[in-house]
Amino acid sequence: MPAQRLMPTEESHDLIELTRDIVAKELRPVIADLDARAEFPRDVFRTLGRAGLLSLPYPEEVGGGGQSYEVYLQALEEIASASASVGVGVSVHALSCFGLFTAGSDEQRAAWLPEMLSGSQLGAYCLSEAHAGSDPAAMRTRAVRDGDEYVIDGAKAWTTHGGKADFYKVMARTSDDGGRGISCFLVPADTPGLTADNPEQKMGLMSSTTATMLFDGVRVPASRRLGAEGQGLSIALAGLDAGRLGIAAVATGLAQEALDVALAYAKEREAFGKPVIDHQGLAFVLADMSAAVESARATYLAAARLKDAGRPYARQASIAKLVCTDNAMKVTTDAVQVLGGAGYTKDFPVERFMREAKVMQIFEGTNQIQRLVISRNLAR
Repeated sequence: MPAQRLMPTEESHDLIELTRDIVAKELRPVIADLDARAEFPRDVFRTLGRAGLLSLPYPEEVGGGGQSYEVYLQALEEIASASASVGVGVSVHALSCFGLFTAGSDEQRAAWLPEMLSGSQLGAYCLSEAHAGSDPAAMRTRAVRDGDEYVIDGAKAWTTHGGKADFYKVMARTSDDGGRGISCFLVPADTPGLTADNPEQKMGLMSSTTATMLFDGVRVPASRRLGAEGQGLSIALAGLDAGRLGIAAVATGLAQEALDVALAYAKEREAFGKPVIDHQGLAFVLADMSAAVESARATYLAAARLKDAGRPYARQASIAKLVCTDNAMKVTTDAVQVLGGAGYTKDFPVERFMREAKVMQIFEGTNQIQRLVISRNLAR
């Protein structure tokens, strides 16, 4: 059943209804097949872009939807309820545009942002490396200035949309000054020397392509550097707060869908002469699942409202990411339990939901890193 939402305006209410309609017509009928074939749904992103759903949290004057994060995240949750792979992709695309919007010059934003926000250009985000995941300041990918260009060499791991994106937001080292020696670049996908390694063979999110991006003498004009030299890590970390809210919303959408499937099954399946939902053991499991979904949604919305008000929200973003993804893991695991043996088969989608939920406790900063962020914030 659709999540109950108290939207701030009539326009935002209509936006949610539009999102639900597009998801029902364009996404739900195809996602199981796409996942089974591990096929990247590029046309789905074009459809979402044409509908304005890839640009919601950006201002109208740069081609965005002019919506608050409170509204954007709820639309993202609706998308993720049908496909966690696409939900993650929408969140990553928004994150890929973030550096240009916040640190780019007026000329850079005017030249590139409208096409990116329209969905005709799909973005990817290159921060992590094989040896530098939770500690991005340890990255080794290097960008060396050569006249009016930078030459980038190295490898970026765990790139969502790797090999499928049209542009890459890349963090690379421009000096040996630790975290202050990293700069940010916007690199077109067709730049010579930029290639994707073989896609990762993952547990879940099968229709979301993840690959290591290889940089071999990639020449990028200096005009494609965002912000000043050495500003890259601060650009990356600022974007991660917003990205964590995106993943929190995606995890909540996944959990809501798992609850809906489990509830429908529990009402239809009979045991000992009555629907299994009438047995207290399973009824209480479903009640706990519902409580987990509702509390997750409230947590990410509280953080989003702080962001919309211009208030500090880094700790609340980490709390939302932690709570929503841990709850999604529990809810999807319980959904498999509610369906019993059927839940362990591919005849029902809950086994896929369980596999998809696991990675949400890992990316955008592991949940152990979220606890570190929260505790350090409390100490200050």
